[in-house]
Amino acid sequence: MAHVSAAQALQMLSLPTALARAFAQLTDPAILRVLAKSMLLTLAVLGLLGFGAWYLLAGVLDRWDVSYGGELGALVAVVLTAIGGWLLFRLVALAVLQFFADEVVQAVEARHYPAALASARSIGWKEELRNSMRSTLRAVIANLVAAPFAIALLVTGVGTPILFLLVNGWLLGRELQDMVWLRHAVRDDSAQPLGAPLRFVLGASVAGLLIIPFVNLLAPVIGAAAATHLVHGRKGTRHAN
Repeated sequence: MAHVSAAQALQMLSLPTALARAFAQLTDPAILRVLAKSMLLTLAVLGLLGFGAWYLLAGVLDRWDVSYGGELGALVAVVLTAIGGWLLFRLVALAVLQFFADEVVQAVEARHYPAALASARSIGWKEELRNSMRSTLRAVIANLVAAPFAIALLVTGVGTPILFLLVNGWLLGRELQDMVWLRHAVRDDSAQPLGAPLRFVLGASVAGLLIIPFVNLLAPVIGAAAATHLVHGRKGTRHAN
């Protein structure tokens, strides 16, 4: 990671406050609606992947005349879904959140930054889809590149989760910033509001939350809300309360 200047270090001190405000707004009805939709859709996608794995495996085992092929396929599918869900949850949850990111940002801005909400541009579904596909592709490629190194580091016991935390911290920080920034950027080449060190620490914090069972269901929304506070804090947007 690049050398952290005194100004960047000062920016990072705002992260705990941003995360605290994000957690505090989890009871907001608008945030609860996004949580419900994103959780259900994320779990539905993972469930469909599991069903697809069971269907394919059961068909292969039956074709090979394996006894109890359907039951064995179901058992293997459950195991693969559990492992695959742990590996893919970050990608699926963030891809899903892309479609609801505007609602999270709007809820935070409505409560804390009403002036920014009034001046924000609306992002159409085509742009949302394009952003989601681009970020998902970037995450898949980065994780695939990291996978051989992660496997090699398994012998260390801690190397693999640290590597994935670093990779996904880098990825998530950028994605979370863009969820907010793209609604307010004047041009596509406008300077990014958050420095690389702050983006990384934000992303790593959310990546860490994604590892914790049950909390990982809240992590994407918490990350988007915290990013909203950080971006507007960096832009100097007046806080309503």
